[in-house]
Amino acid sequence: MLSRLRLALCTLVISHWSLVILNSAELSLSTATITELHTAITSGKLTSEKLTSLYLARIAAYDQAGPKLASVLFLNPNALAEARALDAELKAGKSRGPLHGVPIVVKDVYDTADMPTTGGYLPLKGVKPTQDAFVIKKLRDAGAIILAKLNQSDWYGQPANVAASTLGGNTLNPYDLTRTPGWSSSGTGAAVAAVFGAAGLGSETGFSVRTPTSDSNLYGLASTSGLISRDGQMWSYITGERCGPLARSMADLCAVLDVIAGFDTFDLWTGQSLGQMPLQSYASFLDKNGLKGARVGVLKEGWDFKNPAPDPDVIALAKKSIAVFATSGAKIVDPVSLGLDLPQVLASNSFPSRFERIPAIAHYLARQGPSYPFKTPAQLLLNHPGVPGRPADAAAIANPVDLNRDPEYRATLAGKAALRAAVIALMDKYALDALIYPHKLSKALKLGPREDPERKYDANQLSPLTGLPALVVPMGFTPDGNPVGLEILGRPWSEPTLIKIASGYEAAAGPVRALPKTTPALPGETITY
Repeated sequence: MLSRLRLALCTLVISHWSLVILNSAELSLSTATITELHTAITSGKLTSEKLTSLYLARIAAYDQAGPKLASVLFLNPNALAEARALDAELKAGKSRGPLHGVPIVVKDVYDTADMPTTGGYLPLKGVKPTQDAFVIKKLRDAGAIILAKLNQSDWYGQPANVAASTLGGNTLNPYDLTRTPGWSSSGTGAAVAAVFGAAGLGSETGFSVRTPTSDSNLYGLASTSGLISRDGQMWSYITGERCGPLARSMADLCAVLDVIAGFDTFDLWTGQSLGQMPLQSYASFLDKNGLKGARVGVLKEGWDFKNPAPDPDVIALAKKSIAVFATSGAKIVDPVSLGLDLPQVLASNSFPSRFERIPAIAHYLARQGPSYPFKTPAQLLLNHPGVPGRPADAAAIANPVDLNRDPEYRATLAGKAALRAAVIALMDKYALDALIYPHKLSKALKLGPREDPERKYDANQLSPLTGLPALVVPMGFTPDGNPVGLEILGRPWSEPTLIKIASGYEAAAGPVRALPKTTPALPGETITY
């Protein structure tokens, strides 16, 4: 009888532990989505404090030590205290949503009242703005921890090296330490790729969300102009500057987009979004079968950019990625053409930011309180010994443009509108959901002096000039380990469609993402719950 009882107890114990194993889950920091982090935190198996500590350990190991990526300009000294407070909130039964207790890293153009905001510009070292940027406040209200402010190409100065700042120098690409991880949002690209936070924010005047996304093996969105507020963001392009999320998965991109998108009374450019946003969350459009039935056109002009010289390995990856669309049920129209020399059109027409930059800077400064050290663009930009300025800025200050009546500026806006109309007409002609093309035909630029011919970069600025949304997805790696991305361009306010297409591609494309070999997993980054 006793033996039978012992056998029954043993069977019960074995069954219990078998059930525990069957119902357990394993979370790896380098691959976990924000949804998975949220589940682990709400289940009590992971705390925000522990998660924040894991990211801080990676920054300590790989940013100023190890490969010395130099992506971080400033760490939030209160990050762990904020994490503990958010853990206490959750324990008390209050959840702010999927980003509750999740660390996010942001380009240092976004105002953070508790941390310096410098744009990578040495004269702004240690300067704190008056209040949070709109998107920063939205993230904090959603429970996110702003863990770090990130390096970039200098917003106001002009260092000798390409994609460098006068405050932080060059950020290194974790996939190839001899190359940049993009352009202005280079720090965001490197930091998100190296898993220094759950996701990141970049910004784009011309190509500084999309190029870092491509060069850093990420998913990144440059949204429809007017979808996301620029209030409290350093900018140059009144009629087109964009904030954009960069992430390691489409789910993470949507988790951030759902928080930051929408109307802001302090940036009336976002009034265009009223009545245009979907009634459901952006995350609801994630669809592993999203390519099935989609109609996409391969834009002929997307293959015409010749600086740097097109790389056969990149072209092969682009063709392979486009084939994924066809094999996954999308209708491909290849090619479709605008019927113009797009690189020449972009090169020969003045970009609106050339005219708008100084007024944009003046607007940003007007937002600051009385203790801010610079009151005018001239004070901010000129006469800082040892800090290389931008000659174009000095010329624009000396000869201000009348944005109301300047004929060249008006011609620029007219050209912008005409190009936008031509792109939409092309999609209408073939009843397309989107246009696809390689974001660039070459690998990330080598580090070095900006004036060297080998660092000449003619970026495809179709998306920022038209204000149309573009989502960049990873195509994989060249044989020497460099990532490149495919661009998906949509109609105005078509983010839901782009998300559906990109998530369908993500599910079908296979192993196009990987953790950089220079920033491997550290001990303790795998959690079973």
